[in-house]
Amino acid sequence: MTARSFDAPVVHHATRVVTLDEVQAPVRDDLEKVRDTMEKSITRNIPMLATAARHLLAMRGKMFRPSLVLLASHTSGTPTRDALVVAAVVEMVHLATLVHDDAIDHSMLRRGMPTINSLFSDQISVIMGDYLYSTALTQLVALENMPAMRVLIDASTQMSVGELSQLSTVEPLDFSESDYEFLIRSKTASLMSAACCVGAMCGAPAYSNVLAGYGDALGMVFQITDDLIDFTEASETTGKPSGLDLKEHKVTLPLIAALRSMTQAERARVASLLETSDPSDEEVAAIAEIVVERGGLDYARNRAAEYADRARSSLVGLPPTPARDALGAAISYVMERHA
Repeated sequence: MTARSFDAPVVHHATRVVTLDEVQAPVRDDLEKVRDTMEKSITRNIPMLATAARHLLAMRGKMFRPSLVLLASHTSGTPTRDALVVAAVVEMVHLATLVHDDAIDHSMLRRGMPTINSLFSDQISVIMGDYLYSTALTQLVALENMPAMRVLIDASTQMSVGELSQLSTVEPLDFSESDYEFLIRSKTASLMSAACCVGAMCGAPAYSNVLAGYGDALGMVFQITDDLIDFTEASETTGKPSGLDLKEHKVTLPLIAALRSMTQAERARVASLLETSDPSDEEVAAIAEIVVERGGLDYARNRAAEYADRARSSLVGLPPTPARDALGAAISYVMERHA
């Protein structure tokens, strides 16, 4: 399968390294309020729940998705008070998916910290994820914001469908690029698209559809880049073992692209690794080297660049505000990030 063409020609922009601080600068004060809102929402006077909640708040990461909500809400005019709560809700939904994913994958580390399932159990991890989802919905009900609720419930459904489709894959070597794009659009891009859409609903409703499209493209860039990082970064950088996707038998775009030009012997080595329950670091490194040699990383980088250009084009008609500039910077940040 060859890469699909978008309406506009791909233009590869020279980029400088953009920091997350630059992206979040216009909404930094509001992000602190979002953190407070999350803490008040999920903390309960139940010892195990309180311990798990504190751990989740510590591992909440970079608050990228709530940043998108807030920036979208600042696109024009003054955002409504709902924006802070909606941003917290989006991050709670995101955390819920991470908690569930860790339980499904039996992961021990997330962002360099022990996962909920490794600290407690897979059962408690699943319940904690459900608790985060229900708490998020409760917050939206309190706002009586049905449009935002519809968007986020739809995104949650897409994420669940994506997870089920990944778990139902029988023949990994038959996993196509279109299968991969459906998967990452469901599991990653859907929530980023929703974050931008509901953010716009809280301050710039005229641009909600445009920003939903921006978020979709940005989410595709984010996941393709994430899959590239798994091949290129050491575990000390990512907080997880390098080559973890291969170890967990996940077929991502670099491997899909490389398989097209592999010899029968190389494909057989890949098939052998994907059938091995616990492949060694040496086996994983050997397949990663083949992926590099067969151009898998270069192809994935080009696809990410195409989606990045699509995200940039979505911003062209927005008012010239610091928020729009920050959303543009977010594209470069996602493209250039290392973890």
